[in-house]
Amino acid sequence: MINGVHHVAMSTGDLDRIVTFYTEHLGFEVVMSTRWNGDRPEVDNILGLKNSAARQVMLKAGTAYLEVFEYRAPKPKAGDPNRPVCDHGYTHFCLDVTDIDAEYERLLAAGMTFHCPPAPAEKLGSGKIRAIYGRDPDGNVIELQEILDPTIPFSLEQLAK
Repeated sequence: MINGVHHVAMSTGDLDRIVTFYTEHLGFEVVMSTRWNGDRPEVDNILGLKNSAARQVMLKAGTAYLEVFEYRAPKPKAGDPNRPVCDHGYTHFCLDVTDIDAEYERLLAAGMTFHCPPAPAEKLGSGKIRAIYGRDPDGNVIELQEILDPTIPFSLEQLAK
């Protein structure tokens, strides 16, 4: 069962600048940050990349989350800051689910393609979430995320508090 949209994600060439903008000018707060340096094959598998290296920050404003990535590898292509709204921009949106395996099978049968099948939570490091990336018919990326520990700061259960 899909519970709702969890977050929207974007990629930037300057994480510090964009985080400063969102926190100082739009009222977001940083609730999580991490990085990896080509040493996370499980993450690469989800992302559909090889030897990726990035910094990542999760921002929150009210009940809205924004996930921001700054990739160093593979070398990203710069976006057009003046692109029309019809052009590609955000990297994906995330749907919070309660049974990632069932949703994977259901959406796979519906024609959605995935970078990989769901991995056990322990493979992702924290044991607190399971996640996969898939693509809609136009190729837009949708993440399915099952939060196994409702006490983590960006779970839907925490939104209600």
